[in-house]
Amino acid sequence: MISDFIYKYYIDPIRYEQPYNAVETITYALILIAALYLIYRWFVRSKFELDGRFVLATVPYIIFGGVLRVVQDTHVIKSDAQFLIVTPFIYFVIFFYTFGILLLSRWMERQGFIDTYVKVYAGAGILSILAASLVLIAWSPGLHGLHPEVLIIILAMATASTLAVFLFMRYALKWEYVRDPLYLTLLFGQLLDASATSYGIDLHPAVRYIEQHVVGSALMEWTHTAFVMFPLKLLVLFPAIYVMQLYRKEANPAFWHLVLLAMIVVGFAPGVRDMVRMVLYV
Repeated sequence: MISDFIYKYYIDPIRYEQPYNAVETITYALILIAALYLIYRWFVRSKFELDGRFVLATVPYIIFGGVLRVVQDTHVIKSDAQFLIVTPFIYFVIFFYTFGILLLSRWMERQGFIDTYVKVYAGAGILSILAASLVLIAWSPGLHGLHPEVLIIILAMATASTLAVFLFMRYALKWEYVRDPLYLTLLFGQLLDASATSYGIDLHPAVRYIEQHVVGSALMEWTHTAFVMFPLKLLVLFPAIYVMQLYRKEANPAFWHLVLLAMIVVGFAPGVRDMVRMVLYV
């Protein structure tokens, strides 16, 4: 039955917080591709300049999404409303929230209230992060408290690995273009994800975390360590950055920036979520 299939592969994994299955993974990948195309068409029709400053100004919303996802992890919200901030629904919630602020900031720019939409757009994203963080901090005494040392360790791991990869790309491979803030953001976001996963599964002192993605969990089972996430990330990052730069001048700039933004999202958002979870021991 179709309903049994939907419950088995889509509804039950969300309801019972099960790891991702292959069907879910493929489905969400296809949805992402379709969403990228539709968003791209809107940007083209609206003659919106999708450039590097837009991508960087959107990063706070990616972080906000990761922090907001932890609200559900705390299980403080008991109603079915909690499922609005669970994958995949949270992506739609964050998208419409971000899109609404983008439209508002663009309108303010056109009306002459502000000189550039970026200030309001990015500023609202930063305030959103602060608001969600304050909520979690307020709830933390009723959970397991705050553990800032975990935050420091994971950020140090992400920073050190990003620096090491950057230096290798820049000086060993002579990829001067890797100095671009967009590529640095991509590197840090993906390696933050690897750092949080590795620390949470192999090193976290109090909570036993698991890898929810199909490929990652299979590799960890084979290698018996979560630190396999680092070579896995690098196996993707090196060719991805090379190919992205190869087609940067030839490809449509708007579509190129949108693809890069999607690559940043799929690493940065889960990395932030995992890191914040571990800080709260949830």
